[in-house]
Amino acid sequence: MSSRPVIGLCAVRERARWALWDQEAHLVAESYVAAVRGAGAVAVLLPVDTRAPLELLDRIDGLLLVGGADVDPSSYGAEREPETESTYPERDAFEIALTRAALERGMPYLGICRGMQVMNVALGGTLVQDLGGENRHRLVPGSFEASINQVALEPGSLAAAAIGEELHTAVCHHHQAIDRLGDGLVVSGRSVADGLAEALELRNGGWGLGVQWHPEAADKRQLFHVFAEASNGAR
Repeated sequence: MSSRPVIGLCAVRERARWALWDQEAHLVAESYVAAVRGAGAVAVLLPVDTRAPLELLDRIDGLLLVGGADVDPSSYGAEREPETESTYPERDAFEIALTRAALERGMPYLGICRGMQVMNVALGGTLVQDLGGENRHRLVPGSFEASINQVALEPGSLAAAAIGEELHTAVCHHHQAIDRLGDGLVVSGRSVADGLAEALELRNGGWGLGVQWHPEAADKRQLFHVFAEASNGAR
């Protein structure tokens, strides 16, 4: 049997076009898949399925939540503000259920951008629905390169160990942010420019990490190697 860890990537259900077809599809950007494969792990796409999400966790070694649409404010008991963009409540419910169960099991967990926000909401936290003004974290929609920020990571934190440095140059693309922190979480990284939470991790020291930036879009992908190693060791 292969010793490669199996990483489950939560897919996005979107309208897509390919060849002669134009229909609903379950998608994950190639950059995420390539990052997981490049770390020596096997990538498995998890389509949105709220019927029995917990059964999926029995078949994977680590859970990766990718970026995407805004989390619906109803997920954290808030009224929708005008600046909130497209939301998919079914995806929210699916990912929140998976996140809670994965963290309860002690399964290695990595949440990227939206995935970090889902991690916070799953543990009872809330979000700032829009940063407003000239948002340095998403200067040009659809571009990572336009929004590059310095992130200070706490010495001795999981984030710093996984990234391999305490001052990290991050490519960002988000207009929402952490508001009230979820239970059992600590902020382990902040934007140098404005102090926004850019990394969250578990207070109890388990392998659960959320990063607000997009490591899959960067040249340096050490984070995925560390995540894959943790997932392999979790069997």
